[in-house]
Amino acid sequence: MNWLSRVRNSLPFGNKRETPDNLWVKCPGCQEMLFTKEYEENLQVCPRCEYHGRIGADERLNQILDVDYEVLAQPEVREDPLKFRDSKKYTDRLKQARGKSPLRDAFLIGSGSIEGRPAVVGVQDFGFMGGSMGMAVGTAFCQGAERALSRKCAYIVCTAAGGARMQEGILSLMQMPKATVMTRRLRDAGLPYIVVLTDPTTGGVTASYAMLGDVQIAEPGALIGFAGQRVIQDTIREKLPQARHGRHGGLASRPARHAGDAAGLPATREGGVTVPSSQRKLGPLSTRSELAARDPSFRWDDV
Repeated sequence: MNWLSRVRNSLPFGNKRETPDNLWVKCPGCQEMLFTKEYEENLQVCPRCEYHGRIGADERLNQILDVDYEVLAQPEVREDPLKFRDSKKYTDRLKQARGKSPLRDAFLIGSGSIEGRPAVVGVQDFGFMGGSMGMAVGTAFCQGAERALSRKCAYIVCTAAGGARMQEGILSLMQMPKATVMTRRLRDAGLPYIVVLTDPTTGGVTASYAMLGDVQIAEPGALIGFAGQRVIQDTIREKLPQARHGRHGGLASRPARHAGDAAGLPATREGGVTVPSSQRKLGPLSTRSELAARDPSFRWDDV
């Protein structure tokens, strides 16, 4: 230590005040620096460009459900049945993921109400191994559907996944028909199954329960597809245009729930009339001919 440093450290007013590391957050959309408190109060949506940041399962349940909800215990399944190993053992990857997350796996179920209306909500957490679908995720999805059937209420699922979990091979792919059967049971019971597509929703999840909802809703800017952009580019050896989200019945911004509409669901059209979600009667999706007969101005692109 030189003499200048010793003098500076001895001065009572010379030391810098420590600043918390988490005071600011950089928006991935517009690259603006945001006050962390302001960002979190806006449900982790950028107040400048409305970029919807990725959030964990616990936080999403807190945003959607009323305060007195119950979190269902995550199911225990056989781990690493294939004794899979790539650059690291699958069991080690699970330990690493659980060390970073409070969850046991990537799917969490909350049973409660939304503004007083009974509902069961399932949330995939992309932070846990990319939200990948394995036996634990498939079993948890079915557990949530069973709870909705027993309570005779809506089942709402927020998807966020890179696809099936490769470490579980064919066992992960078997979760697709298992989940599909549960969505059919919900429909046969006359209970609404609502899917909220969040960023990103791809792979085997898109090929199964993510696209089987009575109502499909996407968060603005969510990446939705089957194969990932990088996989497609490597296959066809061409650069793809910038990803754009489609129109899945409507786009729902997170702060919309606090603007008065239950669960933040957008209005949809019934018989040519715009109906708020809080007044909408859910049921099986109409066919093109049925919609056209009810509304001569109907265009399939509007759905």
